[in-house]
Amino acid sequence: MTVSTSMISVEEARERILSFFGRLEPERKPILEALGQVLAEAVVAPFDIPPLDNTAMDGYAVRAADTEGASESRPRELRVVADLAAGYVLDTPVGAGEAVRIMTGAPMPPGADSIVPFEETDEPLREVGAAPQKTGSVRVFKSANAGANIRYRAEDVKAGQTVIEAGRVLRPSEAGVLASVGLAKILVYRRPVVAILSTGDEITEPGRPLAPGRIYDANAYSIAALVRNYGGVPKLLGIAHDTVEDLTAKIREGLSADMIVTSAGVSRGDFDVVKDVLAREGAIDFWTVRMRPGKPLAFGAFNAPDGRRVPHLGLPGNPVSSMVSFELFGRPAIFTMLGRSDWERPVIKAVARERIRNEDGRRFYARCIVSKGEDGRMYADLTGPQGSGILTSMSAANALTIISENVTEANAGDEIDVMMLDWEHAP
Repeated sequence: MTVSTSMISVEEARERILSFFGRLEPERKPILEALGQVLAEAVVAPFDIPPLDNTAMDGYAVRAADTEGASESRPRELRVVADLAAGYVLDTPVGAGEAVRIMTGAPMPPGADSIVPFEETDEPLREVGAAPQKTGSVRVFKSANAGANIRYRAEDVKAGQTVIEAGRVLRPSEAGVLASVGLAKILVYRRPVVAILSTGDEITEPGRPLAPGRIYDANAYSIAALVRNYGGVPKLLGIAHDTVEDLTAKIREGLSADMIVTSAGVSRGDFDVVKDVLAREGAIDFWTVRMRPGKPLAFGAFNAPDGRRVPHLGLPGNPVSSMVSFELFGRPAIFTMLGRSDWERPVIKAVARERIRNEDGRRFYARCIVSKGEDGRMYADLTGPQGSGILTSMSAANALTIISENVTEANAGDEIDVMMLDWEHAP
């Protein structure tokens, strides 16, 4: 075990951690189950989309020349020769002076070159649920342009075209494209399973009676929620008490996972039994990182029975420190295993509304609320007291300040960097 005696930067800690990770093996999954995962193969269209010219709206398929000069005072009357619904094909050509009543999505009948909407004809309006009043002829009140209201073959996708590149994250829009080319399953990189273990005799599982001197296990649920939110599969191992036997057994339960995350037991004041067990079951490096909250951190790997080296991320015990540390180090690890490189959060400029002190030479990730002011600028308000045990400060925040190690304070009115945690809900 190598123990760092001096603080390292956030960037160095993250670089060391990410050097251990790579994307996981691919698996073929149903489209809806693969949302948020990364495509492991390019998708090539086997046919044109649309496969045929078709109508973009309900109306009449006509020859544009037959409607020339049509108006409400001088309508052009055409003979209706057929009624065509979506999903059916009409082989008989539309001749001069003829029209085909047609529904949205139906293939264009041969001979027709435009669609006249019902609203531009004398087809009577009908109430919802009433049967259409079909007649042998239709009067057209407006000239049609050739090509009007037609969706042409292959205007979306051509056969042989790559419609989604490998490496793309599957979103709802990609799911629709995959279904449109006939795919029910897709090859994606597997989601990582992350085993989560809390340590400490004072920790109690939520839902159980709370004895004096005990606290409920918030860390496991915070981290499990982050794992799931970032695309991983959380595996809760429960709580390990401060004994060699219990901690060893819990760690071994998690060795089938792709990563093990523990909370507490990584600072100088923690029980030696925690560090001894972590070191004995693998190779663990204990660091201090130049950040606040979250200075103590451990990283290494456990030896699994199948010969794998299971990476371990040891988080601080304070709940805010645990969440901020996982945001900075666990999230990039999960994204890397998923095959994603876009783990960096958006960092924007905001004006501090109050003084933010930073006097201990560490980078300060204060919890804040970023909002847009009446002047159009973005402003940052602290969520209140910034103690590392005040978990509600994370619940209230949509961003973290980034106060540099060499900046002792930011005053009200100063422009600072903020890292958005909840960008989709930012003003």
